Amino acid sequence: MKEKYLDDLKDIREIMNRSSRFISLSGLSGISAGIFGLAGAFLAYRYVFSGQNYLVYDQISIPVKAFSQLIFIALAAFTLAISTTIYFTTRQSKKKQLGIWDQQTKNLLFNLITPSITGGIVCIILMLKGYIGIVIPLTLVFYGLALYTASNFTMKEVRILGFIQIVLGIIALLFVEYSLHIWAVGFGLVHIIYGIIVERKYKP
Repeated sequence: MKEKYLDDLKDIREIMNRSSRFISLSGLSGISAGIFGLAGAFLAYRYVFSGQNYLVYDQISIPVKAFSQLIFIALAAFTLAISTTIYFTTRQSKKKQLGIWDQQTKNLLFNLITPSITGGIVCIILMLKGYIGIVIPLTLVFYGLALYTASNFTMKEVRILGFIQIVLGIIALLFVEYSLHIWAVGFGLVHIIYGIIVERKYKP
């Protein structure tokens, strides 16, 4: 009798969790995002930052070609990461027989997009003004803030991921000459580790 009561409580808790949190995030999306992050950091270093002194606190003048390459690499990595996230999340939702576009998804996206857009605008302005060295750490900080606020509507691992990104962004601001390497750790390695943990823990 006691075991049945505990099982009923567990079922009720799971139903309440599903109704209030978005739980269809896939670990594979984190792993793929991390791979694209590492690839983007490598390409940025090779074609933009290698042999250059762009990672400083001062305002600098970056050639149009290098600026265009940096924007292209960033957009390509972002687009690929978002595309794979949508694909794996949709697949996960179908496996769990859960709705994709519901109130939980809307809450998650709103809390994720608002800091992301704000940070994106700030970073674009700083890039246009020539403060490339500050932009890289700030992308980590704003991305971490976006994850942290969105974590109220999804799994707790997202909150931890967001906190780590914020800390790495602050460290990158302190050591701006190593900011690209720290960025690679945050968007690349940390994402892969997060993805592996989530995939093993929540795999249906």
